[in-house]
Amino acid sequence: MLNLRRPFANHNGVNSLNFSPETGKLVLTTGDGGSGYDPFNLSQDNMEICGKIIEIDVTKNALINNPPVVTRFNELPISIQETLTVMAKGVRNIPGISFQRFYNQYTKYVGNVGQDLVESIFSFVNYRPMPVTQLVQSYLKSQPEQEKFINFGWRGWEGTLPTSLIGDCSDSPTLNEITITYYNEAVKTSAQRLSPLACYFHKDSRPDTFDGSALTGVQPYMGNKIPDLTGSVVFTDFARNEEFKPPVRGVLAYTKSTKNYKLNDFSIIETDYNFGSQSAYYVCLGTNMNQTRLYLGVYASANVTDFSKGTIFEIVP
Repeated sequence: MLNLRRPFANHNGVNSLNFSPETGKLVLTTGDGGSGYDPFNLSQDNMEICGKIIEIDVTKNALINNPPVVTRFNELPISIQETLTVMAKGVRNIPGISFQRFYNQYTKYVGNVGQDLVESIFSFVNYRPMPVTQLVQSYLKSQPEQEKFINFGWRGWEGTLPTSLIGDCSDSPTLNEITITYYNEAVKTSAQRLSPLACYFHKDSRPDTFDGSALTGVQPYMGNKIPDLTGSVVFTDFARNEEFKPPVRGVLAYTKSTKNYKLNDFSIIETDYNFGSQSAYYVCLGTNMNQTRLYLGVYASANVTDFSKGTIFEIVP
């Protein structure tokens, strides 16, 4: 039997936990706190733990008994603050972060799950994480922080679009009414935010595209067994958003990494596996250590209480 070390704090909203080969730290991602559209703008509030990517230095001994339930960095004990740095903000919901080594530097890939319209894939190389102790000191002294970390733009931006609000159309119950709004954050972060590498939409009538629902994984592929994918960024979507008519199918797709930071298009990866009449939700995507093999997690139900429905596949030519 294995033991669990005592947690450093209790917090609601953890999305993923990854190891960074670049820094040797754990990387924690948190959601924006729930309740659609981030109503309290927690993801842009530097004191809020919600809506952030956080690095944790686990080499520092910060174990405490009865860890506090907190929502803000300044509520954490000093010993915990000293282990944390903020890597990015403006996060809505990130299924994980992957690292691609190229000589002595790493490209980071993340996917930000959208609210109503857009799913986004981001990439970046350089960033300057800010120690939480520095953030807290600036807050206590009422001094504006000189932000150096990455900003994904949420809630002001959903992918490449200013955040939209979707409601019922009063003139026709079969239609939705979409209102494009400009939060103050959309203006404030327009020049600072990181632009997406690629986006796809929940509604897309273009040929060779699909109606997405939720991004579930992003991984670079550096192998040569699937030549068309070599050097690509592969991603998965939970299910084609076609009113979830059974049998449901997830989506596997890829985009190319670009150096000019311009929005890139994507292509669907068709597979020949026959799931029959059973649904296949694509719930996660993984690789081996050198990113030469791809693995796909599939679940036959959208209900997590339906047990023994999962399968792991290797993606092969």
